Amino acid sequence: MPRRYLMCRPLYFDVTYSINPWMDPDRPTSMQTGLAQWKGLFDTIVGLGHDVRLIEPVPALPDMVFAANGAIAVDGKALVARFRHPQRKHETAAYLEWFRLAGWSTVRQAEYVNEGEGDFLFTGEEILAGTGFRSESRAHDEVREFFGYPVIGLTLVDPRFYHLDTALAVLGNGEIMYYPRAFSAQSRAVLTDRFPDAILAEEADAAVFGLNALSDGRNVVLPRAATGLAARLRERGYHPIGADLTELLKAGGSVKCCTLELRD
Repeated sequence: MPRRYLMCRPLYFDVTYSINPWMDPDRPTSMQTGLAQWKGLFDTIVGLGHDVRLIEPVPALPDMVFAANGAIAVDGKALVARFRHPQRKHETAAYLEWFRLAGWSTVRQAEYVNEGEGDFLFTGEEILAGTGFRSESRAHDEVREFFGYPVIGLTLVDPRFYHLDTALAVLGNGEIMYYPRAFSAQSRAVLTDRFPDAILAEEADAAVFGLNALSDGRNVVLPRAATGLAARLRERGYHPIGADLTELLKAGGSVKCCTLELRD
């Protein structure tokens, strides 16, 4: 079944500050390369039959390309992000305006620090919620009350994997894949109990952001360099599709970071 996503062209992509371990302002970046790689991802998703909507990029907001962080959008309701770092806080106004103009029934900004689908992943039955580096644990209760779904809290402990969607991907049909060492011992126990058949990523695949993937339940778009995960996905009956987003990875984002699913 076709899905709907929101994306943002990286017209102002750059790395001029550092708010995660991947960002180095002294490392050269190319907006043109980032835009070309983003366009490849856009074309791949559209080619799979999905509907992609666009939000206009705003000057001086280079991380706005990472649309997944902008909101959580489920059942026609949108809880728009409250970013932890001041460099991203002005993105919120653009997302509030986009959802309101698009006619979503209930739209508001989160009260607590909440970085959208970066830290809140909907499985269809519950919401897996990350904390430790960005979103506050208090945001978990707010999300539960706003959407009416159970929320399962998970604590991230490796700063390279600062958002949940960098360490875990929802595949569909009750399946996920994740990197165990990105999580606290207690959270690993929760994941093992709830998802005993999950695909466990190796360090090499996690380190190239292989878990920052987009699944429609059949096709899984993930970084091309994550060859081990691609093989595991194939064994499970999924169709992995490699994407090159190495330029955007310089800012700490890849496939999933660029795509906010719109469940309206």
